[in-house]
Amino acid sequence: MSASPNVDPAFTRRLYGRRQGHALRQGQAALVEELLPRVAVPEEGALTAEHLFGSGRPMQFEIGFGGGEHMAAQAKAHPGHGFIGCEPFLNGVVAALGHIRDGGLFNVRIHMGDALDVLERLPDGSLERVYLLHPDPWPKARHAKRRFMNPGPLDMIAAKLRQGGEFRVGTDHPVYCRWTMMQMGRRTDFRWLAETAADFQDRPADWPQTRYEAKARRLGHEVWYFRYLRI
Repeated sequence: MSASPNVDPAFTRRLYGRRQGHALRQGQAALVEELLPRVAVPEEGALTAEHLFGSGRPMQFEIGFGGGEHMAAQAKAHPGHGFIGCEPFLNGVVAALGHIRDGGLFNVRIHMGDALDVLERLPDGSLERVYLLHPDPWPKARHAKRRFMNPGPLDMIAAKLRQGGEFRVGTDHPVYCRWTMMQMGRRTDFRWLAETAADFQDRPADWPQTRYEAKARRLGHEVWYFRYLRI
């Protein structure tokens, strides 16, 4: 396994926002106490497919899965793949646990915390896909270093994706749309899979809608869908 690049020190690793919202109901608390330990990413050891899922298989990775509806839909559609989802906020993790339970999804592992902490431990070239869907845009210029779409995290994603793997980014914020195109346009290790405007303005058939996207649509926002091939 080759060494992964270090994260750009200019990128802020601190997680901003509330780690927990409303108090958990009894059933939700039971999910955290009983199911989460069974599907949690181990705190130690190599994060190979064999270690995480018991067999060698393609792996996909979602950064900030929100309520987990996209991750659950992808896991159901690809039962032979292993899915790793990272989300720092407890209420999102609880929602994802509900999807895992209700869907009988045995191919999902969850980390409640910083996605970079898990990415760092994955073997290089081990991921089939990486998803970054509707991240916090941090629209003010002075907060640009807080955006996930920055050189350090992108270097790490590039290292962990296999050649021919795919990086998907979704956003409904114009600042983040422009920022994504600017950051990815500078790179030589990804190729944008868009030939016409419709290729990033229309949601692909195999891209399940998230609750954040649905909310954006209700508010009349335009949504952009970026697909990048690791080359």
